[in-house]
Amino acid sequence: MASVHKEFPVSATPATAWDAMRDFGAVHERVAAGFVVSSVLDGDVRTVRFVNGVIAREELISADDERRRLVYSVIDSPMGLTHHQATVVIEAAGDGAPGSRVVWTTDVLPDDAAARIEEMMTAGAMAIAKTLSD
Repeated sequence: MASVHKEFPVSATPATAWDAMRDFGAVHERVAAGFVVSSVLDGDVRTVRFVNGVIAREELISADDERRRLVYSVIDSPMGLTHHQATVVIEAAGDGAPGSRVVWTTDVLPDDAAARIEEMMTAGAMAIAKTLSD
């Protein structure tokens, strides 16, 4: 199984960043504006459209408010994934610095899908950093 990992700072406080991340249906407005262009929530499943035209259905697996940890899984996409699980954790920046750090890890099968996931996560991380720093 391939894993893709991204860590990056944002200027939002951990509480503010988590409040946005926790809002699973508003990822296109509050978390990754410009990268995710629309999101429709139906129960615990959101259908997201990315700026590159890819549409995916993602299921919320868990949202741990105490640990500021969100887990979701792609359950339908045109990328031929047989497994996808992503974890996003919002941490304090550390050393008394303002802001937060986003830690985002995705496990994916088949392994050869990792390069495409890496591309999307790199673009997503840039959008998240901008959205959670504005």
